[in-house]
Amino acid sequence: MKILLLGLVTLGLAGAAPLEDNKECEPHSRPWQVFLNGKSCSGALIDEWWIVTSFDCRPSPYSIIASLGEHDITVEEGTEQHIRIAEVIVHSPYRSPLHSLVLIRLSEPARFNRYVQPISLPHRCARPGEACTVSGWGSTLPDIYGPTARLKAIKVSIVDRETCEKTLPPYIYWGVMVCAGQANTDNCLQDSASVMECDGQLQGVRWFGVGCNNPAHPTVYSRMCEYNEWIYNVMDQYRPTVPAKTK
Repeated sequence: MKILLLGLVTLGLAGAAPLEDNKECEPHSRPWQVFLNGKSCSGALIDEWWIVTSFDCRPSPYSIIASLGEHDITVEEGTEQHIRIAEVIVHSPYRSPLHSLVLIRLSEPARFNRYVQPISLPHRCARPGEACTVSGWGSTLPDIYGPTARLKAIKVSIVDRETCEKTLPPYIYWGVMVCAGQANTDNCLQDSASVMECDGQLQGVRWFGVGCNNPAHPTVYSRMCEYNEWIYNVMDQYRPTVPAKTK
């Protein structure tokens, strides 16, 4: 799998010179970030059992490995935990004009350490103008596609809803969204489920974006502050049965 991804990255970057895609994260600075092998997508670890991602990145149960503790997906760094996916719960109504969110349960719990840690669900909603960080394994260059070898991050600001509605009128009425990033800011990260963190809290999972084609247009994320009740209900309903420890 690592060799295949390296080939994909090499092909994706072919012909890119002299452009430089240099927004690499400090290694392991985002220990909640998960790479979904086979989907080339990100997810966010929110619990020892659970990952949240976008509808476009939904996997099939037991067909995909979630890699935790990753930075460079083309090599084994000794920090990874590769865990098979057991349950995939799509928000209902799925992929409607209202929602684009999926919860994934791991087949075994993640082991927390300095490289693997959950991100906090939001205690409040992100405010217009608030500075946030978006991270994922995708190019930050407009015409380069496919996963990048190393985790990237960009800085964005939350855009008020009125501005977002004026910029993206055909889309913004769809549902539970928050917009971030505009012209003269970093607003391009080609990862279908890039993770937006604001003040240490999970405030967004990428829904769709046109910022790579037109930086003046915000990228749209699922507004995570409005999903806490659904997330907790799913986690309770699909709670894994753990065998009792024997003495």
